[in-house]
Amino acid sequence: MALLQIGKSKEACAGRVVGIDLGTTYSLVATVEDGAPRVLMDPEGRAALPSVAWFGPDRAVEVGHGAKAQAGTRPRRTIASAKRFMGRGHAEAQAQDELSPYRFTPGAEGPVVYFDLGEGDKVTPIEVSSAILRTLKLRAEAELGEGLDGAVITVPAYFDDAQRQATKDAARIAGLKVLRLLNEPTAAALAYGLDRSKDGMFAVFDMGGGTFDISLLRLEAGVFHVLTTGGDSRLGGDDFDRVVAEHFLQAAGLQVSETSPELAAQALAEARRAKEALTTADTVELEIWGDRFQLGRDQFDALVRPIIARTKGPIRRVLKDSGLDGEELDGVVLVGGSTRVPAVRAFVAQTFGQEPLADLDPDRVVALGAAVQADLLGGSGPRDDLVLLDVLPLSLGVETMGGATAKILHRNQTIPAEAAQEFTTYADGQTGLELHVLQGEREMAKDCRSLANFTLSGIPPMGAGMARIQVTFSVDADGILHASAEEKETGTSASIEVKPSYGLEDAEVERMIMESFEHAEADVRTKLLAEAKVEAERILTALDVARNRDAELLDEAERGKLEEAVQGLREAVAAEDAAAIQDRIEALDAASAEFAGRRMNKAIKSALSGRDAASWTG
Repeated sequence: MALLQIGKSKEACAGRVVGIDLGTTYSLVATVEDGAPRVLMDPEGRAALPSVAWFGPDRAVEVGHGAKAQAGTRPRRTIASAKRFMGRGHAEAQAQDELSPYRFTPGAEGPVVYFDLGEGDKVTPIEVSSAILRTLKLRAEAELGEGLDGAVITVPAYFDDAQRQATKDAARIAGLKVLRLLNEPTAAALAYGLDRSKDGMFAVFDMGGGTFDISLLRLEAGVFHVLTTGGDSRLGGDDFDRVVAEHFLQAAGLQVSETSPELAAQALAEARRAKEALTTADTVELEIWGDRFQLGRDQFDALVRPIIARTKGPIRRVLKDSGLDGEELDGVVLVGGSTRVPAVRAFVAQTFGQEPLADLDPDRVVALGAAVQADLLGGSGPRDDLVLLDVLPLSLGVETMGGATAKILHRNQTIPAEAAQEFTTYADGQTGLELHVLQGEREMAKDCRSLANFTLSGIPPMGAGMARIQVTFSVDADGILHASAEEKETGTSASIEVKPSYGLEDAEVERMIMESFEHAEADVRTKLLAEAKVEAERILTALDVARNRDAELLDEAERGKLEEAVQGLREAVAAEDAAAIQDRIEALDAASAEFAGRRMNKAIKSALSGRDAASWTG
């Protein structure tokens, strides 16, 4: 796609901010031009970037379609669906009893998930996400013709504080200024509401590759008010793939727990292909290590039905919170690629008593809404006709004596938000107070998610229960928590921006940023070489098939020329010279042009054989 002209109008300057849908399976970037959001394409005209990254032994990184092609042969070094592991710890990753090509290793820097790439190498979900974000950033800069001033990045509404902080760390490493983290259902409502210009009460049913959100929103005179939200940050289309893959591995007599990374990767890829095909087809054939299986739509629906049913709990909860019945809603908006599955759409229609709305592409609507919000924040400026009111997905509080939870900010409270609560000392002469910050709805601290600890020191010694300590929580528009404590008698205070224990330390983030700068040129060279080698292997394989199938179309002289060109390309690949590989590809293309023409003529004659003039129409 052509670059924008230099010397843009004031309206076009809004293109310097973008909206990014950082998805589990695919990611997209969008911008607003002339008041309308549009998704930005790559040079091949593709909007969706596979959320897959391949990490070479020399730390070269390939992202997107090329990386996805590596998954079957290099599964340990090819990481997909990293979003499911954002903000998680090693113990949580290890506890997952499910089919996966990944292996995990503890990290020296703290309780963060590390994918074991083999050969002593490892990488975090944050680094995977940063590579994806960097690729989208480069795409936007290439098409808009200038650097970016900032981005709105979407996250699942049910992402907790640790997962949000991990997303901000990934953006920082990618060199992106985050204007705001925006909940995905809210982004969809922005795009959808502006498109329809219709007020009312809507549910947003958002099921992507790895996460599920359900939100209820009221749209009224340009005000988008999120009333309540719920979901599951580990539920999505990846689970459909997994249950199908496990079913056929078991049918082949293979133990899922003993499956190699290579076999797991192939089984999951075939299951994903089958899922996508069954969106329109009635049956599809799978092939897993030579074994062929038929999968019908009814059988697929039966396999995934228990997974879809897991959405009932969050749906019931948000409807109860709002006091509404599903049939009272003005519409149910579908978001996320997994809502293309017919069984999901049928479930939504039955649950809410009405057919869901799918006017906009469910794969693109989140990116479009993020672009609208980015335009408001950093592009065209504030607008009087559009106000966005989002909510906290989970309650925030502190642990009290006995391990109980005292909630300070409550679930579904509109953000930005601030609240305070007073506490006191437990023992006589106590001069310090350890504050344990929690997130969750359970009453006991052990059942909630630990976010951070900080200490208030310098409390004057006095009798137990005499000190007055005010704890204040404030949550910004990104959903990031700031906590403070103050002893009211003396004014002694302490505060913390809650950097969860599952996030990365500043020093590690800075190290990753510096590494990205230091290896930028080498990474580009390595990527170009990798792409050239893949293209060369594809061409050589196709030519071998053609020569074996239609050997009679070649004479001895041509065979010699082709063999010489093939050998030249193989030598260029072995020498790992990207420019030489490209030259040799062009030489081989020229040497095989006449052979390709004869094969085309043969195919046309074969297709037309046996047909007479009466069989033609038009």
